[in-house]
Amino acid sequence: MWIRERPPPLEASSSSGTRLVADEPRLRAWVRRLAVPRHISVNARGNVWVRGELAAEFERCGFGVRLQGRYDNVVALPSCVAKDPITLVAAHYDTVPDCPGADDNASGLAVMLECARLVASVSPPTRVGFVAFNAEEDGLLGSRDFVEHGLAEIGVDVRAVHVLEMVGFRGRSATQTLPLPWAPASLRVPDFIGLVAKGGSNALLDDAIASRAAPGLRLVGAKTWGPVHRVVPDLVRSDHFPFWLAGVPALLWTDTGNFRNPHYHRLTDTPETLDYAFMREVSELLCDVLVR
Repeated sequence: MWIRERPPPLEASSSSGTRLVADEPRLRAWVRRLAVPRHISVNARGNVWVRGELAAEFERCGFGVRLQGRYDNVVALPSCVAKDPITLVAAHYDTVPDCPGADDNASGLAVMLECARLVASVSPPTRVGFVAFNAEEDGLLGSRDFVEHGLAEIGVDVRAVHVLEMVGFRGRSATQTLPLPWAPASLRVPDFIGLVAKGGSNALLDDAIASRAAPGLRLVGAKTWGPVHRVVPDLVRSDHFPFWLAGVPALLWTDTGNFRNPHYHRLTDTPETLDYAFMREVSELLCDVLVR
C-alpha cells in the first residue's frame, strides 16, 4: 500500500477550464431533508420516501431515472449516453436501523445530488451518470446486485465509478485513527478526505490528486494492490468493493467513518454534527475530476 497526500496548489483553479461552484446551503438543506431513519426493512417507509426524493431530483436535473434490481437502486443516466463509456458517481441511501444517518450517508447523497446539478449545467453534456444504492448496510446488497445484473441491464459501458461513503465529518484535534498501523503521524488530525483505490482504479486517484480545485481541501490517497480485503478488510466495507471484484475501476471517497466520527451508527449522527464547507470542497473537487 502507498499513501500519498495532495500538495497544496498556489491558487484555486479548474483542471478543465470550467470551474463549478457548489452551493453550501443546498448541501445543508439536502442533509437535513434526507437524514431520516431509512433502513431497507426496519424503516421501510423512510427508505421508500428517500428513494422518491432522489429520483425526483435527478429528474429535475434532466437525467433519465429508473429503479434497478431487487433492492431498488436509483439509476440516473444522461440523455447523451449511447455506446460511449460513462463515469458513475454512487452513494448508498439506506441506514442502519433507526439511525438518522446524516454522515452515513446523507452526506454522500447530498454531494452526489449537488454534483448532478452542477454536471447537468455543463455544455456540451458530460457522460456522467449517478446511482444510489440500497441495502449497503446489509452487506453491500444493492451494489452487488448492480454489478452482477444492473450493468448489463442499463446497457452502457461504465469506465469508472466514484463512490461517496460518509464525506461530511471533519475535526481539528488529533483524534483520527486508521486501520493502518504504519500510517504517518500527520494523519492524526481528521481534517482530510480519504481516497482509496486499487489496481486499475489507481489512475482515478491520480486524477483527483492532480486537480487544483478546492485548494483548501486536504486530500489523502491510498493506493492498494493484491488481496487488500484480506490484509486490511476495513478498506472494502463500502460499495466500491463489488466493482473492484468485477474489475471495474472504482474510487472510494470517505471521511473514514468510524475511524473519525464518534456518531457513527448512532442516533446522534445528525445534520448539526457535519461540516458543510468540507462537503462543498469535496463536491467541487469531484466535479472538477468529472468534467475534466
